[in-house]
Amino acid sequence: MSYTRKIGKDTIIFATKEDHSTPSSVTLPEPDRIPGLILDDGTINWNCPCLGGMSTGPCGVEFREAFSCFHYSQSDPKGSDCVEPFKIMQDCMLKFPATYSILDRNKITQDLEK
Repeated sequence: MSYTRKIGKDTIIFATKEDHSTPSSVTLPEPDRIPGLILDDGTINWNCPCLGGMSTGPCGVEFREAFSCFHYSQSDPKGSDCVEPFKIMQDCMLKFPATYSILDRNKITQDLEK
Protein backbone atom coordinates (compact mmCIF):
# COMPACT_ATOMS: atom_id res chain seq x y z
CA MET A 1 0.00 0.00 0.00
CA SER A 2 1.46 3.35 -1.02
CA TYR A 3 1.44 6.46 1.11
CA THR A 4 2.76 10.00 1.02
CA ARG A 5 4.66 12.08 3.52
CA LYS A 6 5.00 15.86 3.37
CA ILE A 7 8.29 17.28 4.62
CA GLY A 8 8.45 21.03 4.28
CA LYS A 9 7.79 21.98 0.68
CA ASP A 10 8.39 18.42 -0.56
CA THR A 11 5.90 15.58 -0.91
CA ILE A 12 7.45 12.12 -0.80
CA ILE A 13 5.46 9.27 -2.34
CA PHE A 14 6.21 5.73 -1.20
CA ALA A 15 4.98 3.11 -3.66
CA THR A 16 4.89 -0.63 -3.25
CA LYS A 17 5.86 -3.25 -5.80
CA GLU A 18 2.16 -3.99 -6.31
CA ASP A 19 1.51 -0.32 -7.16
CA HIS A 20 3.96 -0.60 -10.05
CA SER A 21 2.80 -4.02 -11.27
CA THR A 22 -0.37 -2.68 -12.91
CA PRO A 23 -0.22 -0.46 -15.99
CA SER A 24 -0.98 3.20 -15.52
CA SER A 25 -4.52 4.31 -16.26
CA VAL A 26 -3.52 7.92 -16.81
CA THR A 27 -4.44 9.33 -20.21
CA LEU A 28 -2.50 12.32 -21.44
CA PRO A 29 -4.18 15.05 -23.46
CA GLU A 30 -3.21 15.49 -27.09
CA PRO A 31 -0.37 18.00 -27.41
CA ASP A 32 -1.30 21.37 -28.84
CA ARG A 33 -0.72 21.59 -32.57
CA ILE A 34 2.30 23.75 -33.26
CA PRO A 35 1.43 26.10 -36.10
CA GLY A 36 3.74 26.35 -39.06
CA LEU A 37 4.22 29.19 -41.51
CA ILE A 38 0.60 29.19 -42.66
CA LEU A 39 -2.14 29.12 -40.01
CA ASP A 40 -5.31 27.04 -40.35
CA ASP A 41 -7.24 30.08 -41.58
CA GLY A 42 -4.73 30.59 -44.42
CA THR A 43 -3.03 33.65 -42.95
CA ILE A 44 0.70 33.99 -42.45
CA ASN A 45 2.14 33.16 -39.02
CA TRP A 46 4.63 35.99 -38.61
CA ASN A 47 5.87 34.40 -35.35
CA CYS A 48 7.00 31.20 -37.06
CA PRO A 49 10.65 30.48 -36.22
CA CYS A 50 11.05 29.34 -39.83
CA LEU A 51 11.14 33.01 -40.85
CA GLY A 52 14.30 33.50 -38.85
CA GLY A 53 13.21 36.85 -37.44
CA MET A 54 12.91 38.41 -40.89
CA SER A 55 9.47 39.80 -40.08
CA THR A 56 10.79 41.77 -37.11
CA GLY A 57 14.21 42.95 -38.30
CA PRO A 58 15.05 46.42 -39.55
CA CYS A 59 13.32 45.60 -42.85
CA GLY A 60 10.46 43.70 -41.23
CA VAL A 61 7.71 45.86 -42.72
CA GLU A 62 9.18 45.54 -46.21
CA PHE A 63 9.62 41.78 -45.75
CA ARG A 64 6.02 41.34 -44.60
CA GLU A 65 4.74 43.37 -47.56
CA ALA A 66 6.74 41.34 -50.08
CA PHE A 67 5.99 37.98 -48.47
CA SER A 68 2.27 38.80 -48.17
CA CYS A 69 2.18 39.82 -51.82
CA PHE A 70 3.74 36.49 -52.82
CA HIS A 71 1.55 34.42 -50.49
CA TYR A 72 -1.71 35.94 -51.70
CA SER A 73 -0.61 36.28 -55.36
CA GLN A 74 -3.03 34.90 -57.94
CA SER A 75 -0.81 35.67 -60.93
CA ASP A 76 0.88 33.12 -63.14
CA PRO A 77 3.67 32.49 -62.40
CA LYS A 78 2.93 33.00 -58.73
CA GLY A 79 4.48 36.18 -57.38
CA SER A 80 5.18 37.74 -60.76
CA ASP A 81 3.05 40.69 -59.65
CA CYS A 82 5.29 41.20 -56.58
CA VAL A 83 8.48 42.49 -58.19
CA GLU A 84 8.10 46.00 -56.75
CA PRO A 85 7.60 44.93 -53.09
CA PHE A 86 10.59 42.58 -53.35
CA LYS A 87 12.72 45.33 -54.87
CA ILE A 88 11.75 47.65 -51.99
CA MET A 89 12.66 44.90 -49.51
CA GLN A 90 15.97 44.29 -51.26
CA ASP A 91 16.82 48.01 -51.22
CA CYS A 92 16.10 48.09 -47.50
CA MET A 93 18.25 45.04 -46.82
CA LEU A 94 21.16 46.57 -48.70
CA LYS A 95 21.05 49.46 -46.20
CA PHE A 96 21.75 47.01 -43.34
CA PRO A 97 24.69 44.87 -44.52
CA ALA A 98 25.61 43.82 -40.97
CA THR A 99 22.16 42.32 -40.45
CA TYR A 100 21.66 40.93 -43.94
CA SER A 101 25.28 40.01 -44.70
CA ILE A 102 24.42 37.36 -47.30
CA LEU A 103 23.41 40.07 -49.73
CA ASP A 104 26.04 41.20 -52.21
CA ARG A 105 25.01 44.27 -54.19
CA ASN A 106 27.23 43.35 -57.18
CA LYS A 107 25.84 39.82 -57.49
CA ILE A 108 22.27 41.07 -57.15
CA THR A 109 22.84 43.72 -59.80
CA GLN A 110 24.34 41.13 -62.17
CA ASP A 111 21.41 38.77 -61.58
CA LEU A 112 18.89 41.54 -62.25
CA GLU A 113 20.62 42.49 -65.50
CA LYS A 114 20.33 38.93 -66.88
